[in-house]
Amino acid sequence: MAENETPNPPTAPAPGGFVPPAISSNSLPSPAPSSASAAAVSNLPHPRRTSLRPGSIKEDKVRNYVSDKMLHISRRYVKHFAIPHPDDEITGYKSMAELCKDVDDVINIIWLSGTPSLQIPYLLNIASEFTTWLEGFPPSPAATFALLRKLDHCFASLLFGYDIDTKETLPGFENGLRAGLSRTDMVRCKSVIERTRVLVVEVMAKEPADEDPDGDTGGQGIQTPKPDNDTEAEAESDRLPEMSDFDDGDDDDEDELLHMNVAQVYENTLVKLGEILGDGGGVTTMPMSVD
Repeated sequence: MAENETPNPPTAPAPGGFVPPAISSNSLPSPAPSSASAAAVSNLPHPRRTSLRPGSIKEDKVRNYVSDKMLHISRRYVKHFAIPHPDDEITGYKSMAELCKDVDDVINIIWLSGTPSLQIPYLLNIASEFTTWLEGFPPSPAATFALLRKLDHCFASLLFGYDIDTKETLPGFENGLRAGLSRTDMVRCKSVIERTRVLVVEVMAKEPADEDPDGDTGGQGIQTPKPDNDTEAEAESDRLPEMSDFDDGDDDDEDELLHMNVAQVYENTLVKLGEILGDGGGVTTMPMSVD
């Protein structure tokens, strides 16, 4: 829906949320006042009430911001594989979790725009690039699954024309689903999703990286202290095993949670795509060997 926009005077910038520090608060769309309900459920900002007018200054600023951020993320990903140099202005990502944080910020701005003509192509691009990024790091399950759940929420909501949690009609869908994904978009989305679901199984089967107290990967991790003398070493070796040594309950719970998260990757989106594209639900059976 078109929007009547009046430029804000420099001395009175419009209030805004989810605005990156480098960009002024009147440069990007502000969330609607009822943002708490949607954000509490999906961890997404509530989109603006109306879509940005095509060709408007605000739309151009969102496009430029997202393009610049995606280029920055791409450069940091490439630097991850390079030998660090003290004079480098851009440092490589140390972990998948660090990359996911930057991508999460971009998704928030895209969703906040409330403009399907921006949301659909950019989110499809992020989902596609994510399959490349995912293979470049040891597993970071929490960050990875959190970002995939957010993308699933976005795609499924765009397919329905309303937020799948709050049931609020999305901006641009007031007159139906014409502003939503085209059939070509749906086919591409389904292909990316199926590739991601298989890839997640492969990646999560790898050995996770050690983490230091700050959450960075690649550190030494928690070290087991060595005995100070032979007496302590003998005492350690002579210690009788306890029942807790054989208790694998926590490991079983973690494995079960991991399997559940893998099975739920893009679940909402894939089911809806299956209904629309006519393949009986869309959720395909995947190998679950993530041990």
